[in-house]
Amino acid sequence: MADRGGVGEAAAVGASPASVPGLNPTLGWRKRLRAGLAGTGASLWFVAGLGLLYALRIPLRLCENLAAGTSSLISGLIFIFEWWYFHKHGTSFIEQVSVSHLQPLMGGTESSISEPGSPSRNRENETSRQNLSECKVWRNPLNLFRGAEYRRYTWVTGKEPLTYYDMNLSAQDHQTFFTCDTDFLRPSDTVMQKAWRERNPPARIKAAYQALELNNDCATAYVLLAEEEATTIVDAERLFKQALKAGETIYRQSQQCQHQSPQHEAQLRRDTNVLVYIKRRLAMCARKLGRIREAVKIMRDLMKEFPPLTMLNIHENLLESLLELQAYADVQAVLAKYDDISLPKSAAICYTAALLKTRTVSEKFSPETASRRGLSTAEINAVEAIHRAVEFNPHVPKYLLEMKSLILPPEHILKRGDSEAIAYAFFHLQHWKRIEGALNLLECTWEGTFRMIPYPLEKGHLFYPYPSCTETADRELLPSAGTLVPPTLGILRL
Repeated sequence: MADRGGVGEAAAVGASPASVPGLNPTLGWRKRLRAGLAGTGASLWFVAGLGLLYALRIPLRLCENLAAGTSSLISGLIFIFEWWYFHKHGTSFIEQVSVSHLQPLMGGTESSISEPGSPSRNRENETSRQNLSECKVWRNPLNLFRGAEYRRYTWVTGKEPLTYYDMNLSAQDHQTFFTCDTDFLRPSDTVMQKAWRERNPPARIKAAYQALELNNDCATAYVLLAEEEATTIVDAERLFKQALKAGETIYRQSQQCQHQSPQHEAQLRRDTNVLVYIKRRLAMCARKLGRIREAVKIMRDLMKEFPPLTMLNIHENLLESLLELQAYADVQAVLAKYDDISLPKSAAICYTAALLKTRTVSEKFSPETASRRGLSTAEINAVEAIHRAVEFNPHVPKYLLEMKSLILPPEHILKRGDSEAIAYAFFHLQHWKRIEGALNLLECTWEGTFRMIPYPLEKGHLFYPYPSCTETADRELLPSAGTLVPPTLGILRL
């Protein structure tokens, strides 16, 4: 019955007006004719408009303008959606789609469990090595001496403080700093070029002596002996002074010939690198031997004489020496120049800035008092500086608060990584301990950083999100857990 009713209603609706009683058939025919003519006129107007657009398509460049307008509209919509998604979820929608959906299509695979030596395991190792190459590794500005410090540690503990990867990076640095294309012109430089490529330390030392037999003024040979053969800082300083005498002579000769050919310009760059390296290491020898003001003078003169070489981060050596002198006004002056938004940051820069602001309030700081009355302006500035430093490198506080044991710092560091934290705390822990209450304020406030940025791998506050590749790079730079023996001061006594 219901079906019949439905069909009946449809039939009634679909009946023609002529079949409906009370409707004039002639009037209905006229209305239909008028409506058909009106529809035909609209269609004619529409066709005429299309024809006009087709005729004017070339002079008006309608196709180009339409394509440009469409692409601009789509770009604007994508930008608005990306902005909305980032503000709501704290991450990029395009990046998330690329990682989650496009990477598998382009060959990226994920495996939960794989057997050692399996193809998937090898692919994971290749991926890890690729991520490692994306992490910028820097030479440690305060790296220790191999013979006088690292080897002494090995003698006492029987452990190797440096990894093969770290030493290989140093070998590459030495070839970049101390060699050039004109080494074949001087037999001693040819020998030293082979020495820097040699992996065996006794073979390198033997080659350095061979270079000195050929040329008693071979500066790089003295550098190698000072770094690797000298067993005390006093011996290293003596050899570096011999290297300085030879290096200054060669540098003056290169200055006179620098404009003769591109080869002479390359030789001058190499001789400049050698001279700067020698002076810097002499300053570090003076710092280790307690002649701190002499070390500060050498560093300041070096920075004035060779200002383009700021990439060597000599200012970090200067900061540590000035902190040892407790010359806090001078430290602030150095920070004012190098703690700039346009310059790369480091743990030394960020944590030294936090230490200076902490110093003004730490002596009278009390968590109970601060919770009752609130933080003063100076205390807020100190806490914000600590949060900034922790966001840059969250590993440092555990070493400063001695929650993790210190080891000898590597020769290379990864900024924002565990290796940089070890290198910073190894030299700067004493400066934090010297200021009363500084470590107490750090302990009370550093974890508050992660209340502001609860997901530091995804979203940062003052810096970019914390890079996830640091763990892999640090694993290559730092010794394995079995060799992590905390050093004692007696090991490194001169």
